[in-house]
Parts: sequence; C-alpha cells; structure tokens
Amino acid sequence: MRTAVVAVLGAVALLGAGEASVRVRDVDGTLRSPLAVMGQAAVLFFIATDCPISNFFAPEIQGICKDYGTRGVACSLLYEDVQVDTNAVSKHMADFQYRSLGAFHFTAFIDGDRKISTRMNATVTPSAVVLDHAGKVRYRGRINNFYVDLGKPRRQATVQDLRDALDAVLAGKPVAVPETRPVGCYIVSPDVLKN
Repeated sequence: MRTAVVAVLGAVALLGAGEASVRVRDVDGTLRSPLAVMGQAAVLFFIATDCPISNFFAPEIQGICKDYGTRGVACSLLYEDVQVDTNAVSKHMADFQYRSLGAFHFTAFIDGDRKISTRMNATVTPSAVVLDHAGKVRYRGRINNFYVDLGKPRRQATVQDLRDALDAVLAGKPVAVPETRPVGCYIVSPDVLKN
C-alpha cells in the first residue's frame, strides 16, 4: 500500500501562463502540479475535513478513483478547510480510509490560500473538476445527485454526474452536462477571514 502525499499550497510558484504551471512542493520536497494531467484525465476533488457531506462522499470518491485509476485517471484531494495542517489531513485520510486502496495512490493538497479552488471555480465541498489529457476543464460540479439540497438526501443517487463525465472524456466524446451545482459546505475565502 502506498502512502498519500500531503502538500501545502502555501509554496505555490507560477512558472508560466498555463494551468499546469501551478507547482506545489510536497512534504518530501518534490514539486508537483495538481493541474498537470499525466494520464488520460485527472479529477480534482475539493473536500473539507469538517464538512459532513464531504465526509459522506469519501467512499464514493474512493470508488471512483479505484474504478477509473486503472483507466488512466489520476485523483487528487484538495483540502479547503479554513484552518488545517498536514497532521490533520493525514488523520482525516486515515479516518476515512483514503490510504487503503491497495495500489491506488491519492495525492492530497492543502489549498489554504484557495489558489486552486479559485482557479477551478470550485465554491463548495465536496465538488469535482475533471481535466482531460490536454488539461482542459471538461466537467465541474457534484459527484452525483444524492443530495437534492442541504438536508435533503435521496434514498440513493439516480444520476452519476462525475462517472458520466469521466466516461465521456475517456471515450473522446463531449460531456453531456459539463457543469452541475454541488451541494455541501461553502469554500470560505481567506480574505473573508481577514476582516
């Protein structure tokens, strides 16, 4: 079993104009770009340790990453908590079993300054952004439609938005519904906290 990489986005350096130019130094000192796509596609999951809906979706996120990881899709977790450190992220990943997927490897980032969520227009946790092999955003929104609204879950999801988007991207087809409205906890701008 591989361990997850936890990185802090406080060390972001812009190397160029493209999305993949956002580089982050992980705790081992390796520079990584959460927006660079190395395979067929990448999914950025915007989550928070203290968001109940985000935590509810942990098994589904893991299932998606396990199912699509064998098809060339990389998954990254972007933690959008108001205040969280690498120890809390490591504990959260252990508590919600993000590390127990056998050969699949999660890369986790702390987006404390909201550079990635802002760049990807993510405003709610949990939400997902799909990047195709060229780094183009092909889908943004909810994982599925389990939640109609806050406090209003369905008995089961009837639309698998993220899986449908990934299937389309991997088949080289347009995503039928490229944007949906996620339901969950709002991502708080660090500017709001300064006031």
